[in-house]
Amino acid sequence: MMAQFLLFVLALFFFALSVLGSTPQGFFLRQDPSFSTACLEFEPLNYVPNAAVNAHEFVAAGTTLQFPGSDPSCATPNQTVSVDICRIALNISTSDRSGVIFESWLPRNWTGRFLATGNGGIDGCIKYDDINYGNANGFSAVGSNNGHNGTGGSAFLNNPEVLNDYVYRSLHTIAEAGKNLTAAFYSRPANNSYYLGCSGGGRQGIKAAEMFPEDFNGIVVGAPAVNFNNMTSWRASFFGKTGAPSSPNFIPASAWQGFIHDKVLKQCDTIDGVADGIIEDPTLCDFRPEALICSAGQNSTDCLNEAQVEIIRSVLSPLYGASGELVFPAMQPGSEVMAVQKLYAGAPFPYSLDWFRYVVYNTSTFDDTHFSISDITAAQALNPFNVQTYPSNISNFTGPHKGKLLIFHGQQDQQITSFATERFYKHLAEGVGLYSTQLDEFLRFFRISGMFHCNSGPGAWMIGQAGSGSIGFDPESNVLAAVVQWVEEGLPPETILGTKYVNDSKVNGVERSRRHCRFPYRNTYIGGNASLPQSWECIVPDFVEH
Repeated sequence: MMAQFLLFVLALFFFALSVLGSTPQGFFLRQDPSFSTACLEFEPLNYVPNAAVNAHEFVAAGTTLQFPGSDPSCATPNQTVSVDICRIALNISTSDRSGVIFESWLPRNWTGRFLATGNGGIDGCIKYDDINYGNANGFSAVGSNNGHNGTGGSAFLNNPEVLNDYVYRSLHTIAEAGKNLTAAFYSRPANNSYYLGCSGGGRQGIKAAEMFPEDFNGIVVGAPAVNFNNMTSWRASFFGKTGAPSSPNFIPASAWQGFIHDKVLKQCDTIDGVADGIIEDPTLCDFRPEALICSAGQNSTDCLNEAQVEIIRSVLSPLYGASGELVFPAMQPGSEVMAVQKLYAGAPFPYSLDWFRYVVYNTSTFDDTHFSISDITAAQALNPFNVQTYPSNISNFTGPHKGKLLIFHGQQDQQITSFATERFYKHLAEGVGLYSTQLDEFLRFFRISGMFHCNSGPGAWMIGQAGSGSIGFDPESNVLAAVVQWVEEGLPPETILGTKYVNDSKVNGVERSRRHCRFPYRNTYIGGNASLPQSWECIVPDFVEH
């Protein structure tokens, strides 16, 4: 009798495996037709209040989803799906005047992990690629339009509820909704919850740690737009420094990308001991633009007049406020090649222009051509919903909750100076009264040499920050995998191995790889082929207390 009972139990066990499946990566793998059936029979509105269904469908791997309703400014008309998913798109009301467009993609092969994704700038563009990236690595993943559509800020005008969604409410809303759907669909809650975002999405992640410390166990943020009001003022200040293209001393893009950048590299590239077109640590670069002044008889196509040199000195200087206080750090030298697209373009920075128009002054007629210190003061004084996002203490996230925060910032960032994140790190250290070795328990900041804003660049920039920047889900070379291992196994990342392919295409082979150091360690060349990681070593500068 006992033998028959055991055979019956075993039969049930193997039947369950045939339905749910198992995998070395995860513990939930539904086989057709049950997954697609379960998807279509699932009732999402039972688990998300104040919502309406926009889409509910089973999507097979390899399908290219079309998003005809996506704002053209987001440039995301479609997304190819990497794995089988159950897609649930909702419109979630957040007030009688606001709501968020929400996407929850539930993969067939689920590892028990949940991932929320962020947005960029002041935009409301769903990062479908990041959601798919999460799915491809076994996360149930969510994203939203952050309460408004498109890259502009006109939706903020006369509507503080939409602004509230942008500052913090949208991310918190989708984290809760996504976790509820995940738990209901898989019949068990996620083991751990994670967040991934860069730039404006980086600010969102820090805000979540500050306001909703239990939303995520691990947070990965890149180039975070913290100190937001002052950062917005800093960006707005560049038009007054460069002047318009019609001004007599305007410096064209060709000069910035040509002989000016060449001179920056000539002065600073070899500080690290290697001439590779990358300034490993721009804090060591004290660029002297007077070397660009035209000498007698020199062709003015490859030199500058004194007024233009002062422009360079100005754009590479910190921004100060009405009382002489530091508003925002200087732009790091070396970023000029890409900074010509916006900051040095001779036009108002679009995100800053919209922020001052539709939020600070709540009007559509703000003229950014005469930006001044008074505007800096006005933005900081308003600080709607504490969008500033500059906490000096995140102990509610890192304390009892034991949350882990991984920050990265490209050292050739053309939109947010990398010096700002180093300053934020020190701001947190002062706020909690800890040395870097103590901060290492819950916060690690990696400086990625040769990376532009969030991705790309001449350096070893592929670190798993998105699908386009991933060469696998290995904690050694992938920031998201690294924070997963840190949360789940207690093993923090010591370095992050970055990769640069020739012309950024894997088929062309590896151009260079480099282990990026956590702050305050500095990547130091020790000899050999500089394109290989073993030719570099992470060393703490002598003057740093750690």
